[in-house]
Formats: sequence, structure tokens, C-alpha cells
Amino acid sequence: MIAVALEHLTKRFGDFVAVDDVTLSIEEGCIYGFLGPNGSGKSTTIRMICGLLSPTSGTVRVLGTELAGNGGAGGNGTSLRRHMGYMSQKFSLYGDLTVRENLDFYAGMYSLSGTKRKERVEAMLAMADLDGRERVLTSALSTGVRQRLALGCAMLHEPKILFLDEPTSGVDPGSRRRFWERIYDLAEGGTTVMVTTHFMDEAEHCDRLGFIFQGGLIASGTPEELKRLPGGTLYAVPSEAPMALLQELECAAPSGLLDAYVCGNSLHVLAEGSLPGLLDTREHRVISPSLEDVFVFLVRKGRSTGE
Repeated sequence: MIAVALEHLTKRFGDFVAVDDVTLSIEEGCIYGFLGPNGSGKSTTIRMICGLLSPTSGTVRVLGTELAGNGGAGGNGTSLRRHMGYMSQKFSLYGDLTVRENLDFYAGMYSLSGTKRKERVEAMLAMADLDGRERVLTSALSTGVRQRLALGCAMLHEPKILFLDEPTSGVDPGSRRRFWERIYDLAEGGTTVMVTTHFMDEAEHCDRLGFIFQGGLIASGTPEELKRLPGGTLYAVPSEAPMALLQELECAAPSGLLDAYVCGNSLHVLAEGSLPGLLDTREHRVISPSLEDVFVFLVRKGRSTGE
């Protein structure tokens, strides 16, 4: 079953187009990664799916139900939110409340009571590794622990679909890894997860991905499908001055060159076959495209063709 279906979703703020004609579908139990730089339209899309923003045009269907008024705040949107969990990009907990007080507050927001409320609060304390720290002020927790607590608050009511907006922004690598372990557990239990991020390495953890740039969805598929999009052979050419080497290559315009761009201390060269003669005497190696390579390729291709 399809958990989320968007058709020609568009959001304008005056003359600015924040989301531009996005169409995609997400299956139940899938971890779907929504990737793109800051300001590309990821958060705006999430808020329309949750019914927090109304689209300018297009439709939003969640768990088989179309949001009333194309995502308006009333009607079906209100009832659907009982099945949604949302963790915002900015920290959404109350720093002057303790860990348990935050959980109790959100349990009340989700109308949990009695034995069910107690069971869910205890379960989320365990999930966030916060047993024994219930009376600690949330403001005293590290960023990674606060993010796990925020995830617990979003999961208290056992939603069928969970939206995570930049959940690991500002979190250290170890905490990011532990956070993703919890996302895996949720998906294995049948929860659909849609996560926005600008960390390309996190995309490898997703079942399917969508690249968004300047409000438009430029590609969607599994990580392996997306890595096949550039075609050709990708070479890494180490250089102490990769920008100068790139300029030299662009001026020569050798045949068979599909793309070239700087990546750290190397020049990544995409060619139809062998490395262009200008570079074949240099140290080089064939590499598999990363998702960052794919994203750079798609953006540069779109700019060159005017798409």
C-alpha cells in the first residue's frame, strides 16, 4: 500500500516557488530519504504532507486519504495527524522541563492515559537510553540525547508514519549512527519513515531516495538505481591544485568527457570510456559514484540544459 502520494505538489510564497510540481509516492514500511541543500524545499514539502501548510496547487494523499482542502488544517487532515509523528528541524522540546515532564506533556497532547500512557512513556525512556535520568532537565542533555528524546516524544502515540526533518543536524557521528539504528527498528516494525537530510552519507541508510533542488524533484529511486544515472566511467585524479586542473581540462574540451568537478583534493572526471589524454599520465583510479557524485551530476546537467 502507498503511504504517501504527491501529485504535482506546488507551493508559492508570493513570486517565490518553494516547491515546484513534485510528484512521488512512498510505500508503507519504507525509509524514504528526501535529500537536498538547505533551502531546497524539503521542509516545506514535509509540512504540506502533515497538513501544516496548504499547497498552492496539487494533491496530497496520506494513508489512502486525501487531505481536505488540498492539505488544509481541518477535516481529514486533523484525523490523519493521529497516525502521524513529526520531529521538526528545530529542537521541539522544553528545556526547562525534565525528561519525564516532556514525555508526560506530549502523552497528554496525544490523549494517552492510564496504563497505556505509562507503558508508552517507559518504552520511550528505554528507547532513548534515558532510564534513570527522568528527572534531568532537558536543557542539560547533550544534543544527541535530546534528539533521541525528541524522537521518543514523536513516537509516543505509535504513529503509522513518521516525518523526521533534519533529525541529525548538529549531532556527532556516533549519535547519528545510534539514531539511525532506532529508525531501522521502527521501519522493521512497519512504520513508514520520511526523513529529510543534507548529509549524503545518511542517504545510504534509506530504502528509496528523492533528490530535491530549487524546489523540484530531480531524481527518485533506490540508492543503487540513482548511482547508475551518470553512466560512463568515473575517475578520481588527485591533485594539489584541483581547480587549476579543472580549468585546464575545460579549456581543452577533450572528446568523451561527460563531466568534471572538484571533490576535496581530487578532480572527479566522468568519461565515456578511458580517461581523457590530458590526464591519463597522472595518478588516477576508477571509483564507484557516491550519492554526492550523482547529485552534483544531476544539478550540473540540469543547469547546462536549462531544465
